Parts: sequence; structure tokens; C-alpha cells
Amino acid sequence: MSDTTASLRRKIDSAGELQSVVRTMKALAASSIGQYELSVRALGDYYRTVELGLSICFRKSAPAAAMPARKGRADVAIVGAIVFGSDQGLVGRFNDVVADFAVTKLAALPGTPQVWAVGERVYGRLLDAGLPLAGSFTVPNSIAAIAPLVGQILVESEADRDDGEFGELHLFYNRPNIGAAYEPVTQRLLPLDDKWRRDLAELPWPTKNPPEVIGDTTATLRALIREYLFVSLFRACAESLASENASRLAAMQRADKNIDELLETLNGSFHRLRQSSIDEELFDVISGFEALNKA
Repeated sequence: MSDTTASLRRKIDSAGELQSVVRTMKALAASSIGQYELSVRALGDYYRTVELGLSICFRKSAPAAAMPARKGRADVAIVGAIVFGSDQGLVGRFNDVVADFAVTKLAALPGTPQVWAVGERVYGRLLDAGLPLAGSFTVPNSIAAIAPLVGQILVESEADRDDGEFGELHLFYNRPNIGAAYEPVTQRLLPLDDKWRRDLAELPWPTKNPPEVIGDTTATLRALIREYLFVSLFRACAESLASENASRLAAMQRADKNIDELLETLNGSFHRLRQSSIDEELFDVISGFEALNKA
């Protein structure tokens, strides 16, 4: 009986230690969500400034000047895609959701997909789905590490585009959603959407004196488009990281609840066994006392 009680005590102690780890991870995930969501909001003003600059340039430049012409074969039908996932586990179905979404959307697009994965976990999911993977990137572990990652993606994707490897570039990532932890979304970065360009060209300037572009309008336009691509990738990565931590927080909350239920069961069994042991000892004492009295 004492061995069983000791075994239950070890299980209770182990569950308590695991719960401490889970609650620490909950706190870290909750803190990270706030930081990444704050970075996304902080991008709003900068993104608005880039949009206003593009608006002026689109009014004064031909749409064909927006991006340099592709080199290589004109009949290449390869669709570039960047899928944001996670390097670490304990995120529920976070990687499965975005991977399944990307596979479905890419299957509906004409051409052969060429995919970059951001995160080892989503890389494995995409590989299992049979998608041709061009490479992978490590998920940033802080806000400061997002910009270097975006720079790497831009350099690699631009090199492939200049070589005529692909004509389109799509983003796939999970975005935080009200009422749910996150939802998968997609955005086509290249080529630039005609409707998007027309809408920007018609965007009203906030003052009565719109600016003039000094120098080469095409060069200015291309510089602003590079900033637009940077901001779009940065926002996608930050929103994916916020969603990842929201998914991890939800998983840790479920784990915390399960551990609470397990501890309640273990403590109940422990107290019952302990009380049973005490009762047996009392019965032995009473039986011995009665035997002595009869003697």
C-alpha cells in the first residue's frame, strides 16, 4: 500500500512540475502575442506613407514601368510561393492549417509551384504533400530578427525572378482573427494587381498640395515598390508569429486544464489510499486492544 502511495506522490510531483513549465510557456506566448501585434500596428503608418508615395508615382508613370521585365523564357509558368509556419511544436494544428491551405490554393493556380518554407515544421508538412520545395528559412525568434529574414527572402526571390524562374509570387500565412485564434490567408505580391494600382492612383492626397516626383519617376516607383514588398513580407511574418503564439497559448491552456484534472484525480486517489492505509492501521490497533482485553 505504501509503495502505491509513494508512486502516486511521484506522479503528483511530476504533474506539478509539468504544470509550472506549461504556465511559464503560457506567459511567454501571451507576452509574444502582444509584441508581434504591436509591431504590425506600428507598420500601419509606414505602410500608409508608402501607399501615398506609390499613389503619386502611379499617376505619373506607366504601369509597365512598375517592375523590371523578366529575363529568360517567356513561356515559363512557375508560381513562386512563400509559406510561413513554425520551427517549434506545441502549436496545435497551426502548421497543418496553413500547409493545407497553401496546397489547395496552389493547386487551383495555373503553372508549377516553387515553394519556400519559413519553418521546419511547415517544411515537413509541405514535403509530405508533394510540393516542390526550393528551400527553407528559419523562423525569427524576435521582432528584430524579422527584418534580416525579409531581406533574405527578397534577395533570393528577386534573383530567381531575374533568372526567369517565376512570374508570380504568393504569400501564405496565418493571420490573427477576432473570435478565433487565427485564419489562413494568401496575398499575391507579384505581379502587382491592376485593380490595386488603379485604386492607389485614385487615392486622395491628405493635403491640398500633392507632391511632385523629383528626378526619374520610374526609379522612384521601383524603390517604393521594394519598400511595399518589404512591408508586406514583414507584416506577413509578424502576423504569422502572433498567430503561432496564439495557437501555442491555446494549446498550453488546454494542457493546463488537463493537468488540473489529472492532479485532481491523482490527489483524490492519493488521499483515498492514504485514508485506507490509516483505517487499516486503526483496525489493527483496535483488534490488538480487543485481543488483550479478552486475554
